[in-house]
Amino acid sequence: MTEQTQSPDARPAAGYPATDDADVVVIGGGHNGLVAATLLARAGRSVTVLERADHVGGATVSEEVFPGARISRYSYLVSLFPQELLDELGLELELVPRRYSSYTPVPGTSDGLLVDNHDARATRASFDTIGDADDAARFADFYARTSTLAAALWPTMMGPLPRRAEARALVAALPGGAGVWEDFVERPLGEVVERSVGSDLARGVVLTDALIGTFAGAHDPSLEQNRCFLYHVIGRGTGAWDVPRGGMGRLADALADAAREAGARIVVSAEVTAVSPGGSVAYRGPGGAAELRAGRILANVAPAVLARLVAAGGDSAGGDAAPSTRSAAAFAAVPEGAQAKVNLLLTRLPRLRDFGAPPEIAFSGTFHANEGYAHLEAARAAAAAGRIPEPLPLETYCHSLSDPSILAPELRRSGHHTMTVFTLHTPHRLLAGRDREEYRAQLQAAVLRSLNSVLAEPIEGCIATGPDGAPCIETRTTADLEDSLGMPGGNIFHGPLSWPFAEDDEPLETSAARWGVETPWERVLLCGAGSRRGGGVSGLGGWAAARAILDAEPGPTGPTTEPGAGRPGR
Repeated sequence: MTEQTQSPDARPAAGYPATDDADVVVIGGGHNGLVAATLLARAGRSVTVLERADHVGGATVSEEVFPGARISRYSYLVSLFPQELLDELGLELELVPRRYSSYTPVPGTSDGLLVDNHDARATRASFDTIGDADDAARFADFYARTSTLAAALWPTMMGPLPRRAEARALVAALPGGAGVWEDFVERPLGEVVERSVGSDLARGVVLTDALIGTFAGAHDPSLEQNRCFLYHVIGRGTGAWDVPRGGMGRLADALADAAREAGARIVVSAEVTAVSPGGSVAYRGPGGAAELRAGRILANVAPAVLARLVAAGGDSAGGDAAPSTRSAAAFAAVPEGAQAKVNLLLTRLPRLRDFGAPPEIAFSGTFHANEGYAHLEAARAAAAAGRIPEPLPLETYCHSLSDPSILAPELRRSGHHTMTVFTLHTPHRLLAGRDREEYRAQLQAAVLRSLNSVLAEPIEGCIATGPDGAPCIETRTTADLEDSLGMPGGNIFHGPLSWPFAEDDEPLETSAARWGVETPWERVLLCGAGSRRGGGVSGLGGWAAARAILDAEPGPTGPTTEPGAGRPGR
């Protein structure tokens, strides 16, 4: 269960009539669905949210996975959530910045690279320590160029989609913008990385931002790596990574409260079984089967899940087709995730081989293990051949170093810490022909070996044990994400990421298309991570879906009270 308390309007489906009506039905009570529900309910729409779990939040939950530790079990960053949207929603969410960007041990040595967000001189000294003095300036210049991308594109994220030419012009118009678009948007990311940064270690640090959740190579012609990289570096206009104090469950709680106070009805333990594009949603709860009729249906589920639900509904009952750049067949394509997440509770931080980097500093940002540039490419090749990469590239973060409030007082006093590990290049295809439990054990063992290869002591000696004597470690594979969160293939973005702009010749005839939430079915809109700018914990999928409806159908409260109307920057 999440840390949130059950609200009066977040109740099981039992007791509701077999057929009911609403202006809008939201499928899925994750953060994007709650954002849309809040904004639409405030604008006078009747809104019902259907959530299959017994709690809302989706991937943005805190759970007491281990006694006394409320862990952000899935997602953990909110750096893509615009402050303007938090203000619009009235959420008082304290975001905790990270002083240190990253620490990367040099494999086989006692050296490491520490990137300090607040001290460029210290970062230069760290480059010098690992023998890469020349790369310090190159590394800084590279990220100065990504800052240009952020400054140009981030202000567009809460508006209708700009076209490619418009977005390109915004980048080119800024100081230092010459060539940025071509390098980061038009050409494979590996080209600019290899041209800009010299050492294998520093190149790897850069490339990791292009790979979390994405099974791509540095030179992949699909440019999936470029799109993933872009969203990692433009957040809030700076690319800084922030975490919510108290964990992700605080965000889910605040959003659920806002939706309830706005008048939205939240129904939990209600699994949607079919969608009719004509305007009805069938679901099953503890009280049996029920149906909701609605003028609009918002899908806070992956496009592949939506396609399956529409197929189950017969794709009949008068559902009008809508202009869409993606066909129903494209929606049905099952994506592939490429990461696993491992949560641990430690009795203390492990010792490092590098005596110049105290563990409480090294682990307070992103700790990279075995993520050199060449090894990342080799690891992808191994995974493509059906093998778990060895050593496994991964990165860790200790939330409790930035925010001790997620630990019970007794754990804080005794020096315990949480550790979150994300693996790279562990695609869903690795499960083919493997027993799930056996694969999970193999992956967990590979994670521990990879960590141990860069530590001064085995991580196993630092892992806490629970009341039953079992080590406090859990591994969530792509299959686990698919089962627990309904993410096909364990893809954390609900599918391949899209550019945050429309192509120059792309039809934008409808409000849904202009906001990047269109589907092949006129009454059905995306409102989750599968929308054009919805990947990550941003709320932008929910915001865009609400805007699309309110722009197309001015409601009873009038345009001046719609979300964002008349506000600066809109």
